[in-house]
Amino acid sequence: MPHDDSSPAAPAKARSETRRPSFFWVLAALVLPVMNLAIRFRFHHSERMPQAGAFVLAPNHYSEIDPVVIGMACWKLGRAPRFLAKASLFKNPVLGWLLRTSGQIPVERAGSKSHAALRAAEELVEKGRMVVVYPEGSLTRDPDLWPMRGKTGAVRIALEQDIPIIPVAHWGTQALMPRYGKKLSLVPRKTIDVAVGEPLDLGAYRGKPLEPAMLLKATGELMDAVAGLLAELRDTPAPAERWDPAAHGQKETGRLED
Repeated sequence: MPHDDSSPAAPAKARSETRRPSFFWVLAALVLPVMNLAIRFRFHHSERMPQAGAFVLAPNHYSEIDPVVIGMACWKLGRAPRFLAKASLFKNPVLGWLLRTSGQIPVERAGSKSHAALRAAEELVEKGRMVVVYPEGSLTRDPDLWPMRGKTGAVRIALEQDIPIIPVAHWGTQALMPRYGKKLSLVPRKTIDVAVGEPLDLGAYRGKPLEPAMLLKATGELMDAVAGLLAELRDTPAPAERWDPAAHGQKETGRLED
């Protein structure tokens, strides 16, 4: 069984980022009271969450509510989360304003604007902030909700900026909102497990040209690490290989039927 650290927050001395006045205080005041009634977190290996400096956090992704859940988890562990988020989310006047004001980064799926996201991530790195990047890029297509094949953006940022990348997995969010679901199930209260991994060892890749084959190999190692953490939470072995949507005739974006 995995080590269970059910403490809801990081030690007070490590929470300086969340204690500094910022727009995150407004978001926390709006979101936390309701969500704390709906869910409780059970943290595993919370001591692995860096309490200072820039890094990439790479979680699994299987519910539309994942960013809220991961954002809450980061806040409770002492870090203010910034995300690389789908550009389409920023088109909503209210949501877009909230995202921009809190420093979230819009990402175009393709085209020249995608490079602007990397430049914005560089600014966050310069300020010593964390960046949450979903390496799958979309909700997993795996029918059993295991992490699928990853995209290279998370690893690329970590290598380009020479910062750590921390894999993380969560389980239980599907009870709060199923994959492709649109309604929250707030009662009864749900338990969501969150496991923080050790920094991915990218020593074999640092300082080398960022060739596609190398990035794919490193991304495969990242997804294996995320799947391993999820296996710990689910207490069952992960599939030997990550789900490949193309091999199953699936698109990598858009809604699929469960």
